[in-house]
Amino acid sequence: MIVNDYYSEVNHGPYQLQDIGDLVLEEGGTIRACQLAFATYGKLNEAKDNAILITTWYSGTSKIMADVYVGPGRALDPAKYHIVIVNQIGNGLSSSPHNTAGPGGMARFPKVRIGDDVQAQHRLLTEHLGIERLALVTGGSMGAQQTYEWAVRFPDMVQRAAPIAGTARNTDHDFLYAETLNEAIWSDPGWRGGWYRSGADVAAGLRRQARLWAVMGWSTEFFKQEVWRGLGFSSLEDFTVNFMEGYFLPMDPNDLLCLAWKWQRGDVSRHTGGDLAAALGRIKAKTFVMPIDEDMFFPPRDCAAEQALIPNSELRVINSLGGHLALFGIEQAYKDQVDRHLAALLATPV
Repeated sequence: MIVNDYYSEVNHGPYQLQDIGDLVLEEGGTIRACQLAFATYGKLNEAKDNAILITTWYSGTSKIMADVYVGPGRALDPAKYHIVIVNQIGNGLSSSPHNTAGPGGMARFPKVRIGDDVQAQHRLLTEHLGIERLALVTGGSMGAQQTYEWAVRFPDMVQRAAPIAGTARNTDHDFLYAETLNEAIWSDPGWRGGWYRSGADVAAGLRRQARLWAVMGWSTEFFKQEVWRGLGFSSLEDFTVNFMEGYFLPMDPNDLLCLAWKWQRGDVSRHTGGDLAAALGRIKAKTFVMPIDEDMFFPPRDCAAEQALIPNSELRVINSLGGHLALFGIEQAYKDQVDRHLAALLATPV
């Protein structure tokens, strides 16, 4: 285990931890006494029909999801809904390589799939929180992968689904990109095969990863129009160092690798022998597929091709110069669009 103060309640709280027991994984490993970190907002009503699940993305935690997507007067209003945000396995708060004791921690942490996250979340919701129906499941990027998995695996439980900036089956392009993120870490001599003493030993690799994210995470127009100036940065280098590197440098390399491995392999069609149309055809939820127009990871055409396979679904494109990382909520216009679409979805009878 490694102590990393970045993954503390001071930085990412408040949240609760729930031991859901041993979690046997799709790849054959087991996370013993699996811990899920989660945050809740609002109360479950007497009918128990106002629960909303929000899932997290690569590197993200429940805090950024709450800060950007939840609040009074928003579509996801705690005065109306019981909102549960669950941190995915490997994100540093839930069971992860860096916080798991040996011999199964660090580089020996078992391989986790998106389906394992959803099974763990299902156990948390049904066995510990008393939730049997979900008015909505939503999340961005890897959170969208989990949203699709929920809608396909538990079609009778999920009433509405809103995958944002993500796909149901990962593309070859995304697989290769995530591999470059991994190689940025693996190529750092301080990596030591995953047995570093501190994430700071892999700082050069984390810096390279941050710059790769800067290239692909934001849109070309974001840089052409120098949108970063509006965020308070004086130069491109200032933005790259103090925003992008500042974001990734405190993180644990093994945790990021755990997340990337399952991101690369996200694919609901494994439930139907590789037939994506058959898998998406299982979805009963009213679904809004919500790509971001300038996203270089998950362009609208990829999301639209999947949306066409989902019964009772709509394509709702979000416009933002932020590209994929518009998910961070740097633009009020982005948040307004998300709220408008989610409010419309929640108002749709099911």
